[in-house]
Amino acid sequence: QVRLVESGGGLVQAGGSLRLSCAASGSIFRLFAMGWYRQVPGKQRELVAVITSSGSTNYAESVKGRFTISRDYAKNAVYLQMDSLKPEDTAVYYCNANRVATDLWGQGTQVTVSS
Repeated sequence: QVRLVESGGGLVQAGGSLRLSCAASGSIFRLFAMGWYRQVPGKQRELVAVITSSGSTNYAESVKGRFTISRDYAKNAVYLQMDSLKPEDTAVYYCNANRVATDLWGQGTQVTVSS
């Protein structure tokens, strides 16, 4: 079973950067597609970025060119580098691991971008 723990959230001014980390336990981490989602109160959770087990990436249009997802197989970790942050990026960010019928979530980390 893969367990996920996020870290790296916080408060940052618009235009600033943050790097989120997601530590995954479990020896089969490399088989999972990993993603970052975000959610604001009253809205549905939305996909931010995903990286497959082979390293292919995909991004929401709203973050393309500003966010970068990456993974480190040796450290069982996935990262989200967020640059040029905007107030509308404010949300709770969740790490996700997905493979076939398995869909796992971390506890979330708050990102707040002040204007």
